[in-house]
Amino acid sequence: MSAPTVYDVAERSGVSIATVSRVYRTPESVRAQTRERVLDAARELGYVPSGNARGLASRTTGVLGLCFPDYADPDAEADAEADSDADDAVMLYSDQIIRGMERAARRHGYALLIAASLEGGPESLVAKVAGRVDGFAVLAQTVPTEDLEVISRRLPVVMLAGPREIDHLDHIVVANADGERELTRHLIEDHGLRRLVFVGGDTDSPDAEARFRGFQDACRDAGLPVPDEPALRTTMMKQAEGALAAETLLDRGGERPEAMLFANDQMAVGALRALARRGVRVPQDMAVTGFDGIPLGRIVQPPLTTVRQPIRRLGEQAVELLVQRLSDTGREPVSLTLPVSVIRRTSCGCG
Repeated sequence: MSAPTVYDVAERSGVSIATVSRVYRTPESVRAQTRERVLDAARELGYVPSGNARGLASRTTGVLGLCFPDYADPDAEADAEADSDADDAVMLYSDQIIRGMERAARRHGYALLIAASLEGGPESLVAKVAGRVDGFAVLAQTVPTEDLEVISRRLPVVMLAGPREIDHLDHIVVANADGERELTRHLIEDHGLRRLVFVGGDTDSPDAEARFRGFQDACRDAGLPVPDEPALRTTMMKQAEGALAAETLLDRGGERPEAMLFANDQMAVGALRALARRGVRVPQDMAVTGFDGIPLGRIVQPPLTTVRQPIRRLGEQAVELLVQRLSDTGREPVSLTLPVSVIRRTSCGCG
């Protein structure tokens, strides 16, 4: 059976070939209703846009792709601008994945194509990458499952983080729940802290939700109250939102928590700065912890206790799985869980 073409999509959706092309190249130039009709037709047919269908079919582009949301954090960028020597220190989660993928791709003779903006919607993000690469890695919740299903019929896809939503795709995740459980247990057993609050992300952030489950497990094991929901949820999980969360928790009244546990390091760094502005001493008055192990956690004051996940290895492993899949299309899909480690620093009372 031959692969569907742009002509098939145009016929199915009742538009011109030029309109189909615009949907994928400049989606904002096409009316939303028409755009959705074209994308629905493409999904039904299993069409993946490609500037060179023959090259894609034979996997000869020599390029691997990475899709993820734009995680730029203005506060982290300001840190880098203020200290030109701090570039490596303010590398964020996505930066580390990119570095890991670039290193491994270069080792295997591939270039890396990055799509890190959701402008124009997830379909636009897919269009930027799917037709120009031999295979690609995609961060969980970046691209709709139905679009990944279509793309995976034509080229290898590796899912990074989150639950394994598509069984026939390779999948890599880190031990989020285990790491947060061990970190919370450390605060309870080694520091004797009892009033703990967890600041999470949106419910559609699978990693943040897994970390909250680890927090719940540790509280349950210690006989502490187990909250049904995080004390607060944030949307983008950046420094500014962490600072606002800390301020909000301080202003709630009642008995002040002894520790604030954040679902990632960026929020925790923002919280440290907000607490300092409010005269709250860390760790004497309040312990603060994060998750990820980004380099910035080492240089903030006080240095941040966190759970370090092997972020660069995540990127490197994604490339290894893509390369293996390209050489052996019949290989059984794998799901890997990478270990994490608790890093004890001053912000929890260690060090």
